[in-house]
Amino acid sequence: MPEPYVTLQRRAWAEKSNLTQINVDEETLERLRGLGDPTSQLDVAEVYRPLTQLLHLHMVNTGRLFEQSNDFLGLDVGRTPFVIGVAGSVAVGKSTVSRLLQELLRRAPGSPKVDLITTDGFLFPNAELQRRGLLDRKGFPESYNRRALLQFVMDVKSGEPRVLAPVYSHLVYDIIDGEHIAVESPDILIVEGLNVLQPARVEADGRPGLAVSDFFDFTVFVDAEEKHIKEWFTERFFALRGTAFADPASYFRRFTDLSDKEATLLASQIWDTINGPNLRQNIAPTRERATAILVKGPDHTIDSIRIRKV
Repeated sequence: MPEPYVTLQRRAWAEKSNLTQINVDEETLERLRGLGDPTSQLDVAEVYRPLTQLLHLHMVNTGRLFEQSNDFLGLDVGRTPFVIGVAGSVAVGKSTVSRLLQELLRRAPGSPKVDLITTDGFLFPNAELQRRGLLDRKGFPESYNRRALLQFVMDVKSGEPRVLAPVYSHLVYDIIDGEHIAVESPDILIVEGLNVLQPARVEADGRPGLAVSDFFDFTVFVDAEEKHIKEWFTERFFALRGTAFADPASYFRRFTDLSDKEATLLASQIWDTINGPNLRQNIAPTRERATAILVKGPDHTIDSIRIRKV
């Protein structure tokens, strides 16, 4: 049976790298990598440069269709941002993918203005999560202010000149009251988050609602087997014990006093009760809605790329 994706192994995908010479230097790449992420210059050349080229083609042709449609309809409407959604599990590396794409797209022809926001800022504050009995389900779809996130993306896509996004701090594990990120007329907006590919919900009156993904022009899902992601999560948990968790202001400061055995058990418990179920129930089922799926192997590197062809 025909399927909607074409799958390219890394070598075949890498052959398309010569279509663009966009690059980043080692210092920039080091800044963009997530904790424990091994993304290398070879990955940039073989995986991300071709993806940047494909994204640029989508952006150019989407813009051309937009202009032609407006001419046909007799509308005088300015170009709206090209919006990219990046989804995937906790610890799979989607933040590195998002930051790297932002940097590479900034270096594309025309030097477009590229902004990046994460959906963490649209989590309900801890006090509200506590009130709703959802503090232990942070990251599940119901823990987000989905209405506010949808309105934010709609406003950006509609061409609002300045739209504000809330700020989330991983240090204090909460929304920072009164702080915002201003998104001001970007050419490209990247929206990164666990659940950005969630389909629309049916409203209380029975009408179909809108989903954030309805306003995306291109979507990326970062994929890997759960057993590997759990290993990466545990490795990151250990790395954070000696870095961010050690900060006196950290919400997780108490974890630095755990023994290695206790830390391993706790990381496994967090995965088995929160991150794993969220991946299986909510995140992985949205994978086939993506335009591009980056498939990682056990060593955290991308082995193959699936591109939607229909």
